[in-house]
Amino acid sequence: MKLPTSTPPAFIESHEDLNIYKYKYALDNSHIGLWEWDMLNNTMHYSEESKIIHGYEASQLDLLTTHWSEAIHPEDLEALQQAVNDHIQNVTQDYKSEHRILLKDGSYKWILDFGKIVAYDENNVPKTFIGTTIDITQRKEDEERLKQDLSIISNQNKKLTNFAHIVTHNLKEHAGNIESLLGFYKEATTLEGKEEIIEHLVTVSDSLTKTIGNLRQIVSKQTHTKLEIKPLRFNDYVNKAIELLKLEIIEKNVIIKNNVSDELTLHSNETYLESIILNLASNALKYSHPKRQPVITIDAKASQKGIRITLEDNGVGIDLEKHGHAIFGLYNTFHGNTNAEGIGLYITKNQIEALGGQITVESTVDEGSKFIITIGDKKRLAPAIKSKIASQTE
Repeated sequence: MKLPTSTPPAFIESHEDLNIYKYKYALDNSHIGLWEWDMLNNTMHYSEESKIIHGYEASQLDLLTTHWSEAIHPEDLEALQQAVNDHIQNVTQDYKSEHRILLKDGSYKWILDFGKIVAYDENNVPKTFIGTTIDITQRKEDEERLKQDLSIISNQNKKLTNFAHIVTHNLKEHAGNIESLLGFYKEATTLEGKEEIIEHLVTVSDSLTKTIGNLRQIVSKQTHTKLEIKPLRFNDYVNKAIELLKLEIIEKNVIIKNNVSDELTLHSNETYLESIILNLASNALKYSHPKRQPVITIDAKASQKGIRITLEDNGVGIDLEKHGHAIFGLYNTFHGNTNAEGIGLYITKNQIEALGGQITVESTVDEGSKFIITIGDKKRLAPAIKSKIASQTE
C-alpha cells in the first residue's frame, strides 16, 4: 500500500477523490505523520510528514534500512514493545506510546504514537497495523523545565519550613533565658546582684539581636537556591552557644570540655552552624542525668574529607533499638520531658544535610549519647586548615 500525498491532482474527477484530498491536506497541515506496518512482511511505510518527523527529506523513499526497533531509544524500547504486544494480544483496544526515536543525524526526538490493527488474514492473524506520529519534543522539554521549576519551589518551601522551625526553636532559647533572668532579678536582694543580672540580660539581648539579624538575612535571600557559605571559626559558635545556655549550665553545674582547636575553621552557613551547635548542646543539657554531674564533650577535627564534629554527653541516653528510626523525626520525643517539642534534632538533621553533611548518633540508655557530624570535603576547608593538613601528611 502506498500512502497518498497531499499534492492536489490536476483535476479532481469524483466526490470521493475530493474527500480523500481534503482529509489528507488537513492531516499534513496538522504535522501528523502516518505509518503502516505490514506485519506479514515486516515492512514499514511512512507518509511524507512521518519522514520529516524522523529527520528525513519527504522525497526519500527508504526511511529506515534497519529494523524499526533499532531506531528506538534503548531506555524506551521495552515499554514500547510491551505496548505493541498488549494491543496484538487484545489487552488494549488501541496502541499508544511516548518514546524517543533516532533521527538521521544521530540525535533523538520525542514522539507520540497512536495505532490500531485494522486487518487480519484468513487465519485471523494480524496483518496491517496503522497509526499516527506526532512530534512532542517541545512538550517534553517544557515538562522537564516544569519539573525543574517544581523542584526549585519544593526546595524553597523546605527552606521556608526550616526557617520557621529555626525561628520557633532558637528564639525560644533566648526568650527562656530572658524569662529566667527576670525571675532572678526579682529575687535579687542586693544592688550588686541586680547589676550582674542586668549584665547577663545585655549579653542575651545582644545575642538575640544578632540572631534576628541572621534570620533577617535568610529571609532576604530565600529567593536564592543556594545557601551563603563562608569561612567560619568553629569555636566562635561553640562559645556563643555556651554563653546562651550559661544559666542552665550554672544551675546544673555542667562541665563543658571543649577540645576544639581555636584554629579550626570551616566553610559553612553562619545561621545553620549556630543553630546546629546550639540545638545539640541544648539537647544534651535537657536530657542530663539527674543522679550525676553532667559532662558535655565537644570535638571537631579537620581531615582530607572534611570536618568531623562530635558532641558527647553522659545523660540519660536513648534506646536506639526502640527509637533509632524516629530520632530525627519531627515532633518525636522519647523521655516524657514537658519542655521537649521534638523539633531540635529534626532541624539539625535538615540543616546538616543542606550543608552536604550527615549526622549519626550512638547512645546507651542511662550512660549517654554521642552525636557525630561530618560536613563537606577538602574544598570546604579554609586554606589555613588545608595547608596544615598537607604539612602533616608530607
